[in-house]
This record gives sequence, structure tokens and C-alpha cells, in this order.
Amino acid sequence: MMQRADEKLIPSVAKEVKEAFDANLSSIGYLLFIRNIAQGLASPLAGLFVISYDRPTVFAIGCACWVLSTVAVGASHYFFQVTLAVAVNGFGHAIVYPVLQSIIADSARGFGFGLWYLIGTVGAIGGTVMATVMAGHDFLGIAGWRSAFMLMATMSAMIGILVFVFAVDPRKKKSSIFVSHDHKRDELMSSVLMESWAAIKDVTKLRTLHIIVLQGIVGLVAWNAMVFFTMWFELIGFDHNKTAALSGIFTTGQAIGSLVGGIVADKMSHIFPNSGRVICAQFSVFMGAVFSIILLRIIPQSTNSYYIFLVTLFLMGLAITWCGPAINSPILAEIVPPTHRTMIYAFDRALEVSFSSFGAPLVGIMSEKVFGFDAKGIDNVKDYGREAEALSKGIMWMMAVPFGLCCLCYTPLHFLFRKDRKIDTTPSSREMEMM
Repeated sequence: MMQRADEKLIPSVAKEVKEAFDANLSSIGYLLFIRNIAQGLASPLAGLFVISYDRPTVFAIGCACWVLSTVAVGASHYFFQVTLAVAVNGFGHAIVYPVLQSIIADSARGFGFGLWYLIGTVGAIGGTVMATVMAGHDFLGIAGWRSAFMLMATMSAMIGILVFVFAVDPRKKKSSIFVSHDHKRDELMSSVLMESWAAIKDVTKLRTLHIIVLQGIVGLVAWNAMVFFTMWFELIGFDHNKTAALSGIFTTGQAIGSLVGGIVADKMSHIFPNSGRVICAQFSVFMGAVFSIILLRIIPQSTNSYYIFLVTLFLMGLAITWCGPAINSPILAEIVPPTHRTMIYAFDRALEVSFSSFGAPLVGIMSEKVFGFDAKGIDNVKDYGREAEALSKGIMWMMAVPFGLCCLCYTPLHFLFRKDRKIDTTPSSREMEMM
């Protein structure tokens, strides 16, 4: 929850950060690009850390990194300081994400991942609303957006400490059932790294994984483009409170949609074992393309359209969040050996996040170079409307096209998944999973 809230800070205060450091739209996009690149490149470290440490400890390490970097962003006086801080922030999130995925994959699948996405999205709602509302005020002479970063860092630190002190890795807790001597466990742990590397080589031969990674790269481009929604709402003319409400209703729809998507996909997988989840994913990304066009080009960009935006954003969030809990995470859990899930999830995360991270800067470049966005020329309400129009065009192209391509990318899974599916339910595999 706190991870997702922390991720939403910069997108929620993008306009204020741009003004504070006299940056342009592309520079804000590059901040998110740098964070995502750092997150992608550092993701495999999570798989290495869990070899020597239990997963709550690894989580606490990642949490400490993002707490320190969040404080650094709030205290920065120069833009290059913000750049360095967001890179460290990406490193922290990179460690946490695959660890959480592997814990869920040990037991639950569709419903478990759906519940995880639901809880995470609740955090995103809190982070978005808190930062957007606080950005419109000063607190003890400190700019509201800086105060939001400090408050988020404080809450994240508290959660990290609680996890480190009280959380227990179920895999570690149960390992004594299968390993009676410490030296045997040490020998086993020393071989995990080589086994993980071998597992990566084996799993990367599966064409199902190729499709999952490819669609993830394409689909995340669209999600990275959405980081400019808050700025777009403000340029249309909505105040901070209404902007927070719009962002909050969108993420509320995502929260419910994630859980619904996981449940529906579980039901569909029983009816159509090899295609049910794929059908759910294709429906979700297709609706993403449709809603992108409706939201950004069809609805009049005026404050009079506030309630239309509210309904559209809720329905959009409800429909476009099925892919993660419905297919990507559960399918990886089925084709990946249990003992190597953290490593493979990290490997998948590294590829997807790294290659898709250009989505945000491309929105800035297209809006400025192609559609005429010029933030420095804004000086009246008419100019705000013109810039909102330019920004909406940039966002729309970087959402509708990737969503459409993502829908096509899923198609081969109707034929490939049945061949690559390997559900290991033998006693030995369960024994290794507990290690």
C-alpha cells in the first residue's frame, strides 16, 4: 500500500515540481523515466537478496531506500538532486515488488493477486489524493508538495519498521520440516544461485514468457503515459480538490477492477483452462484503448464536464486493470518452478519496466514538439485550455496505440500456453518451495 502511494507522489505534484525547478514537460517525463530504468535494472537484485535473507528483511531494505530518497526529493533545491533521488527511489521499489509477488504466488493466485492489487491501489488513492490536496497549501512555510513527500517518508518508515520487526516469512518458518541439519540447508542455499540462473535459462525458452514480457513492455508504455493525468486535469481548470477527486475515483475503479479481474479470471480459467485468462486480459486492454479515446478526445475539456469525467474515469479504472491479477502473475506462477519465483518475477519486472519507461518522456516530447505544448507561454485561462488540448493529444496517442498493440500481443497465448503449462504438484516440489 505504501509503495503504491509513494509511486504516485511525483505524478500527483508534477505541475508544482515543474514550476519549483523551472522545468519543462519533458523533464518531468525524464524523472519518471530515470526512476523506471533504475527500478528495472535493479529488480534482479531482489532474487539475489532472498537467497541470503528472509523476504521481510529484503522488504525492509527496499523500504529504507525509498524512504531516504523520498525525503531527499522533498528537500532538494536543484533539479539534478531530484534526479539522483528518484533513481534511488526506483532501486528501493525494485527490491520490494518481486518479493511481494513471490510471497503471494506461494499460495494464492488470481484472488490473491487481485487482493494485492486492490490493497496497492488503495494506497495509490491515498498517495494521489494526499499529495494533490497538500500541493495547494503551505505548511509552516514549507511548500505543500514538499510536505507531502516528508509525510509519505515518515509513514513508509513506520511500515518498514513494523514489517522488519513483526513479519515472518512463511517459507522460512516451515523450512525446518524439510531440513533437519544446518549444514544441509547451507549447502542447499549455496546452490540456489546457480539453480536460479539455470531456471532463468530454462524459463526464457518458453514462448509464453516471451509473450508476457512483450505485452508488458507495450502495455506499460500506456500506464507510464497516465502519470500526466493530474497535470492535465489542472490545466483544464479543475482546482486541487476536484483534481484529487478525479484521480481518486480513477484509482478507486482500479482497486475494484483488480479484485474483480482476478476473480473473473479464476472462474474463466476453470471454464477455459488454456484461454480463459487470455480472454480476460484482451478484454481489459481493448477497453483501455477505447476509454483512452473517449476520455482524452471525445469528452469536452471543460470544468463543466466534471461529472462526466468522474463516471468515465471510474468505469475506465474498473475495466483496464485485469491483466496483472488475471493473467500475468498467475501464468508466471504456473510455468515457473516455485523455488525460483522471486528471481523470475524480478527478471520479468526488469525487462518490462526498463523497456517501457520511455512512455512518460514520449508524452512530453510529443505534446511539446508535435502538438505545440508550451508551458512557459501560459499566462491566462485561454492558454491553459490550449496546453490542456496539446497534452491530451500526447497522452492519448501514447495510450491508445500501446493498448491496441498489447491486445494483439496476447493472441498467441491462446495456442502457446497449453504447451508451456507446467503445474508441479509433486511432494518434492512442495518441499523445495518451502526452502
